[in-house]
Amino acid sequence: MAIAKAERLMNLALCLLGTRRPLTKRELRSSIEAYIEANSDDSFNRMFERDKDDLRELGLVIETVDSIDGEVGYLARRDSNRLPPITLDAEEAAALGLAAKIWQQARLAGAASGALQKLRAAGMPLAADDGDFDAGAPHSALEPRIPAHEAAFEPLMLACRDRRPVVFDYRKSNAARPEPRQVEPWILECWRGHWYVAGWDRDRRAERVFRLSRITGRVRSRQGAFTAPVPDHVTVRETVESWAGETATGMARIKLRADHGYPLRARALTVRALGDGWDELEIPNGRGLDAWLVEFGPDVVVLEPAELRADVVDRLRAVAKG
Repeated sequence: MAIAKAERLMNLALCLLGTRRPLTKRELRSSIEAYIEANSDDSFNRMFERDKDDLRELGLVIETVDSIDGEVGYLARRDSNRLPPITLDAEEAAALGLAAKIWQQARLAGAASGALQKLRAAGMPLAADDGDFDAGAPHSALEPRIPAHEAAFEPLMLACRDRRPVVFDYRKSNAARPEPRQVEPWILECWRGHWYVAGWDRDRRAERVFRLSRITGRVRSRQGAFTAPVPDHVTVRETVESWAGETATGMARIKLRADHGYPLRARALTVRALGDGWDELEIPNGRGLDAWLVEFGPDVVVLEPAELRADVVDRLRAVAKG
């Protein structure tokens, strides 16, 4: 099995940083496994030149010198590739501390805590791990949280990082049963307390966004590389907003059971008590509002427009038939 490019670049960087004298291409080829496995000299030369250019683009300073035997040698001096000392003022340190506290409910909690410990050991003015801040500081009352309780969060986060395809069962809002999905995950994003993953749906051959709370069962990783290019910008939030009717093209009137549907109430322009345990709301109407309203089940009745009411009824009938 071919060695991953990231591992090959890391091995090359370690060789160049760890040597006290310039290493020739011949020496590097005999020291790095991926180069040893190269089929020919031409294949190795192309691979090495690409890797060297990639490391330089990443910021590694690689020197080219003439070695004693007349061959060209390469090395990366540690003093030329050492990061400058990190200095943070009080506001920057506070921002890092707050950012680390966000991930206390997820797998990233350990990494965030470890990063803070390293900065604190270097003399940075950071708060303690228990979250106790100076009571007089402007950030002392802030307790940021991004919940990550879904079981799918961790495997999808790792799959996004490693560019690894996954398979999972997914239940749409208007479906009674989940369906298998083969996805190349690109990015995770949290919107209004819910996590979503965007990626390439292999079966539908299109970009899709999935809500993690609708993933049933285990997320299973698959071997192989992505088949579709990862875009520079993924519009997760814009897509979800369109589902929820955030990009409004009109208005809708609905009946909502009293003390229910607080997300709908937060977006309502008007709320009028009807009695008998029901309220009437006027809310923005946009593409995807029908799918959102279905999630509230018997607590919502669409009054108008008629097209929206018909779409909601059709979705509910599809669920009932399942």
